[in-house]
Amino acid sequence: MEGDCLSCMKYLMFVFNFFIFLGGAFLLGLGIWVLVDPTGFREIVVSNPLLITGAYVLLAMGGLLFLLGFLGCCGAVRENKCLLLFFFLLILLIFLAELSAAILAFIFRENLTREFFTKELTKHYQGNNNTDVFTATWNSVMITFGCCGVNGPEDFQFASVFRLLMLDSDEVPEACCRREPQARDGVLLSREECLLGRDPFLNKQGCYTVILNAFETYVYLAGALAIGVLAIELFAMIFAMCLFRGIQ
Repeated sequence: MEGDCLSCMKYLMFVFNFFIFLGGAFLLGLGIWVLVDPTGFREIVVSNPLLITGAYVLLAMGGLLFLLGFLGCCGAVRENKCLLLFFFLLILLIFLAELSAAILAFIFRENLTREFFTKELTKHYQGNNNTDVFTATWNSVMITFGCCGVNGPEDFQFASVFRLLMLDSDEVPEACCRREPQARDGVLLSREECLLGRDPFLNKQGCYTVILNAFETYVYLAGALAIGVLAIELFAMIFAMCLFRGIQ
């Protein structure tokens, strides 16, 4: 009976560590995508020290979980007490670090405000200058999501660099214009009318609201995934210690 329990524990340990391995691979891939994706939100993330730190933490945690999931699977299959103890201590440290990161993210969530993004946009945006990475990223966001500015077209009334470059001739950048279809290769409904700020040819909704609504489902999914990873890690630690004690 004891041998059957030990065998069952070993396979359960393997299964839990396999899920940790997959979770680590997902976090690792997500961290790499945030840091290297040239058409996404990389430059917006880089402009905020808190966000870029979070991206590197995500990358490091994903790499560790990927490695630990692999080591845990090997320790369970080979019934190696030293490897199991090493795995338990490391995953305990990761578990505590993830809890700390979640608490810090909750505390500093106010940094991801409309005011922060509005300030960055009005300070650095350069209109149609796609050689500037920050500007090119914002143009991609506005075209992809069919939005304009952070709060709306009125943001560009206070964009000092944009107003200087446009010599006050254009009310909004071309990226705010409606297209058919709404994509980078879509045909502008009317460029001239749009640049004059005429409503039927202009995307009026701000990107902050549009993106928040678009990613609301994914935020809940990410939260559920994080809770699931923490639960899996907790069970993996329990099984690791039980298997450690059961090995003669």
